[in-house]
Amino acid sequence: MENRKIEISYKYCRKEELDAVYQELIDKAIAATQNSYADYSHFYVGAALLLDNGDVVIGANQENVAFPSGLCAERTAIFAAQAQQPMQAIKAIAIAARNDKGMLESPITPCGACRQVMLEIEERYHSDMEVYLYGTDGVYIVNSVKDLLPFAFVSL
Repeated sequence: MENRKIEISYKYCRKEELDAVYQELIDKAIAATQNSYADYSHFYVGAALLLDNGDVVIGANQENVAFPSGLCAERTAIFAAQAQQPMQAIKAIAIAARNDKGMLESPITPCGACRQVMLEIEERYHSDMEVYLYGTDGVYIVNSVKDLLPFAFVSL
């Protein structure tokens, strides 16, 4: 038996160090947290997608008392983008979260279901999607969803 290791690399910076387009993308994800319907968890997540054509599509988590009928911010944004502009690849996604006390200090990462959907978008368009994970203490930047889901389920 041999041991193997998976490593990923990611960047870390302050939001202000990013190019203006990515600062704006993060700002739109932060603003999208206001569109969350999270009356049960009080955990408000916003996502903003940058499409290849430069358009931005936002999403916010939507809960339901009949748990788990809700949907995450990442998937609401992706599904809206795919319904409205199915020919556009997603260049980047920014994700931000807050609770009743305010924006979270540390970035959050997408759940497994969102990671799978994001990965399939990369596969569909043959294009990596940069992932910007925002926290008030800093931003994690991942070059591809493949780094977030190394043992991904892919069709044969």
